[in-house]
Amino acid sequence: MAYHSGYGAHGSKHRARAAPDPPPLFDDTSGAYSSQPGEYPAPGADVAFNVNHLLGDPMANVAMAYGSSIASHGKDMVHKELHRFVSVNKLKYFFAVDTAYVAKKLGLLVFPYTHQNWEVQYSRDVPLPPRQDLNAPDLYIPTMAFITYVLLAGMALGIQKRFSPEVLGLCASTALVWVVMEVLALLLGVYLATVRSDLSTFHLLAYSGYKYVGMILSVLTGLLFGSDGYYVALAWTSSALMYFIVRSLRTAALGPDNMGGPAPRQRLQLYLTLGAAAFQPLIIYWLTFHLVR
Repeated sequence: MAYHSGYGAHGSKHRARAAPDPPPLFDDTSGAYSSQPGEYPAPGADVAFNVNHLLGDPMANVAMAYGSSIASHGKDMVHKELHRFVSVNKLKYFFAVDTAYVAKKLGLLVFPYTHQNWEVQYSRDVPLPPRQDLNAPDLYIPTMAFITYVLLAGMALGIQKRFSPEVLGLCASTALVWVVMEVLALLLGVYLATVRSDLSTFHLLAYSGYKYVGMILSVLTGLLFGSDGYYVALAWTSSALMYFIVRSLRTAALGPDNMGGPAPRQRLQLYLTLGAAAFQPLIIYWLTFHLVR
């Protein structure tokens, strides 16, 4: 009888062993809401998410990071090619800037109407570097403005859920192509107008690249204040840039020696200056209107 009861107890132990639970069909995602069982999200969590959506959008952060990588990669490629085909000493002149010059130049680009003297200053027949002459063109501001424009475009596309590497790359390449086409058109116009000046490709590239400052202000205002703010900023920056281009090309770039030639040549020079200025708002609008919704 004792043997029988022991056998029964041993058998009951084997029957008490439960089979392992089958693996769950779905992962438990409740930890995303609470680290403690029985807790639930705060009542205002969804509202706080909507309020901070524009500032903390992961797509916008990814877009800005990708735009930064594109800009840095393009900058390295440009520097490599410039060392092959361009005199570095001549190029250094256009990057000889300091903080005071950059601040004053940005103010001049945004509000040029009170500036009086537009002539480039010379020392022993050599133009002064930009950090010593506010009227001297530079390539530092256009380069930094282009990189900032690419980053801002990536952020705008990310906020609108339209970001993709192809779209951002197309946006950056389109901005570069338009500037190159504009510089080539200006070089052709200078040749046809037989303008005698020290105007070089770097000068034209600098004046054409200043439009990126207006593009940044227009897009940034559009993201903050909507389409109405965008069009107000577009009108202001376009008119300021047109005034800046006309005054700079007629005095600093083309020079006063070309103003005393025959009447047909003077008209060509005037048409060239006005055409270059009138082209700026068209390019600014074409490269920025799709970034503001």
